[in-house]
Amino acid sequence: MEESKDQILTEVTKADYKYGFFSDIETDTIPKGLSEDVVRLISEIKKEPEFMLEFRLKAYRHWLTMKMPQWAHLRIPEIRYEDIIFYAAPKQVVGPKSLSEVDPELLNTFNKLGIPLEEQKHLTGVAVDAVMDSISVKTTFRETLAELGIIFCSMSEAIREYPDLVKNISDRGSLYGQFFRLTEFGCI
Repeated sequence: MEESKDQILTEVTKADYKYGFFSDIETDTIPKGLSEDVVRLISEIKKEPEFMLEFRLKAYRHWLTMKMPQWAHLRIPEIRYEDIIFYAAPKQVVGPKSLSEVDPELLNTFNKLGIPLEEQKHLTGVAVDAVMDSISVKTTFRETLAELGIIFCSMSEAIREYPDLVKNISDRGSLYGQFFRLTEFGCI
């Protein structure tokens, strides 16, 4: 029985991933690992206000005191945080004037995701809840929801456009602390 489990695991991990795809797009990344310096760098790249940096640093320091939970019947291998790149974004170019100036691989990715041509034209110059690497590239139904008084946008956008609202929520401290993953995500 154990041998058949090993065989299945080997077959699955050695096979090509058939449920997704890879986009070979030129990307800006930061060094691997999670540290106070990485938290500061990500906040700087995102041009976040000081209160957000302080929130992330507080979450990071608390996260360091926590242990990954052990869920029943799951054997999750230890995560090697030192091998993870916590921020990546497609390289920014000066706003393209037409689709012919956009990286063909990015357009190919949009096609694979089923994004119509008119949406592609809109998306190629602006990072606007489809996420590519570490940035939001599309938030759907934003205007319709806004008419109903609902704010629906990426977290980075909310920090820029509604800083007082985000600060009010982050000041409550309930966004991290009790749950390992939520605290981890609060860092980045």
